[in-house]
Amino acid sequence: MLKFIFWSLLAVNAGLYAYGKGYLGHFSGNEREPQRLSNQLNADKLLIISEEKANNASGVNSASAAAASAASTASAAAAVKPAPEVLACVEISSFVLADARRFETVLAPLKLGDRQSRHNLPGSEVSSYVVYMPPQGSKEGAEKKAAELRGLGVHNYFIMSDNTPMRWAISLGVFKTETAAQNQLAALMKQGVRTAKIAPRMSGSKLLSFQFRDVDPDLKIRLEQLRSSFPGTDTHSCK
Repeated sequence: MLKFIFWSLLAVNAGLYAYGKGYLGHFSGNEREPQRLSNQLNADKLLIISEEKANNASGVNSASAAAASAASTASAAAAVKPAPEVLACVEISSFVLADARRFETVLAPLKLGDRQSRHNLPGSEVSSYVVYMPPQGSKEGAEKKAAELRGLGVHNYFIMSDNTPMRWAISLGVFKTETAAQNQLAALMKQGVRTAKIAPRMSGSKLLSFQFRDVDPDLKIRLEQLRSSFPGTDTHSCK
């Protein structure tokens, strides 16, 4: 019995000793123990500053954050560049044949392929008159109209398939004089052809033009630089 009392007292004393030294923590919530301060990292570098300094530091940080945000927004706006303007068609015209050939030579390094084409400029004098049916919109439409002509007994016709405004029109004869063309039109109307017309055909010009498709600003500048070596030529937009 005495041994039990002895060991019990010894255990209680050991517990009180450990609690006093803080080995078992502090349950009272008191934060003024010197051990707590000594256990902090770099406690000797902690400074107590005034409320004014704290507010100033907060303002500097806010300004820095705002500047960083503005810079980020500006960078994003700069990254989104508008697409360069692309022109549907640019025409450079009034070349004589010799100059047109030289111009084709200086254009070759640009490798424009199908984006470049050459055309004869229309003349100013009437060379003949054509009796025709207006363009039918497609090869199939022109062939259907031709079948209707054959049904009316008209076999002298020609489907115009070249790449001109008259593409898929149907020619019903070309005549030197307007009177001859009018006589042909009257004969066709007697056969039941109701939509035929007469149009003058202009003589071919000795001048040539070049057309360029999908022209961006850089290409337009380059073309204008090349054109400047050919006096008498001009640049304008086209369809």
